[in-house]
Amino acid sequence: MIKVDKNHFLRAALEIGQSGENDTLPYEVDAAFVKDRADELSDICLALFQDVERGAVGRPVEFMNGLNISSERLLVPSGSHGFRITAKIHPFWNLYLNGLGLAIAEANEVNRSQRVHSYRLGGDNADFFDRTRSWRAYKQATLGEKVLEEQHAVVVQTDIASFYGHIYHHRLENVIRDLAAAGSTISLQIDRMLNKLAAGRSFGLPVGGQCARVLAEVMMTPIDQSLSDAGIVWHRYVDDFTLICASQQDAYKALSVLSHALADYGLSLNRSKTTFLSGKHYKDFIAVQLGEGDDASSALREMDLHFDPYSDNARAEYEKLKASFDQIDISFLLGLEMEKSQPDAFVLAQIGRALKFQDPKTAEQLCATLLDPRNLDAFRASWSKIMRGVYAVRSNSEFGAIHGALDVLLDRVPPAASHLLVPEANLLHFLRTIRFVRTEARGAFVRQTYDGTSSSAVKRACIDCWRHWKDRTSFTRLRNQWTVLGPGEQRMLWLAAAAFGDEGFKAKQQLQGSLQQSWKLGIERDTAPNFAACYESWVRDAN
Repeated sequence: MIKVDKNHFLRAALEIGQSGENDTLPYEVDAAFVKDRADELSDICLALFQDVERGAVGRPVEFMNGLNISSERLLVPSGSHGFRITAKIHPFWNLYLNGLGLAIAEANEVNRSQRVHSYRLGGDNADFFDRTRSWRAYKQATLGEKVLEEQHAVVVQTDIASFYGHIYHHRLENVIRDLAAAGSTISLQIDRMLNKLAAGRSFGLPVGGQCARVLAEVMMTPIDQSLSDAGIVWHRYVDDFTLICASQQDAYKALSVLSHALADYGLSLNRSKTTFLSGKHYKDFIAVQLGEGDDASSALREMDLHFDPYSDNARAEYEKLKASFDQIDISFLLGLEMEKSQPDAFVLAQIGRALKFQDPKTAEQLCATLLDPRNLDAFRASWSKIMRGVYAVRSNSEFGAIHGALDVLLDRVPPAASHLLVPEANLLHFLRTIRFVRTEARGAFVRQTYDGTSSSAVKRACIDCWRHWKDRTSFTRLRNQWTVLGPGEQRMLWLAAAAFGDEGFKAKQQLQGSLQQSWKLGIERDTAPNFAACYESWVRDAN
């Protein structure tokens, strides 16, 4: 049964503080705010949930319908040629959703099959999920099935078409209601919030945050159960299914059962990605997928490059990961990818993650190749991972000797590859990487970007650049436009004010009276702390 308490919101706040609000977008200052004010924000979240549960806010459905749950749709590349939409949710509502999602996931975990390998609970307070339950572990688990050794064994690989985008809110609401106590409003709250985030549509989960992941797994649980009830040997990772059958005939029947089970919940299989392989061919194929054998990149593929800077043993973990590259020639591997007509996106992503573990000279050489205008288009599928890696190097004082060279490389990107900066997610990663120092080229680029975009997230990133550069001209211009700025831009400008001395101090004095109204969420209580006051006090303490 679902039980929501303060600890769910505290854990959600710590996870956001560690990993960010949305894993498709760069880490943003709001995530640090949520972590630093985890206790106060968790109190606000719990009070809101309890008020809705007991009807203290009036009829729950009318109250939830009246809320303004703000979010922004941003474009994220998917592969070399595709795109998808991700959601940048207001930091409070993102926290609230993640906290409720964690409580739902805890109640649902006991119902989940061990054949499901995605997003299994088991992390510490700063991580929801067990990192050993990975896509690699999923594929390795399929190889352990006895039926795979049958002479005529056939393996079906398939996935769900547009999985997150097609999840029907009402079906999900029913599954959550079955997990909750009688009379609980948690399923209603989730349904109404998802409806608002989907702009009134009754389907689709907001991509990028943890709540969407756990809700998707909740939705799949009864479908998984139906496969087991039918006696099928199966494994799943998010929307990827592997069905392992004794014959071609059994494989066809199993695929039919899966298709029916998905159709009951408004989902369908991706026909273009459904393949039948013999048992032998499947084992050979998985060996290649997992990078086993003599492939020069296999060692890099197998490495877990996750590094937690907040762990108790952070420095030792960092040195251990750094030492692990002694036997891997990253420059050689990058050269191999450059020779391919279509570079391996996962290998490039691993190289991006590995940049911070190289010595400065090697890191500079790798960045020069990754940011070479002649290579940018070929590497576009790995843009975010490459930019995260370059940022990690540019933000680290241990690489100070190469920062000047990196800045020259970064300034060449907009004129050489402006098309790659059209998707907002790509642009946000780039803006975060160039915020350390102002150059003439960057000054013009950020000003033109701010004036030419309608995206609040992009405008915030531009303001953050001006904050780091102490660009007084831009601050003064925006201060004079305060009343027409969105709440998110106002919060970033409020944080930036400390960089402008007396002028910033006076601006905050003059504008302080407007904050409660400008940043109002519609859930405020006269006798309790609220989001606006929490943010204001955080900025005061941070500066």
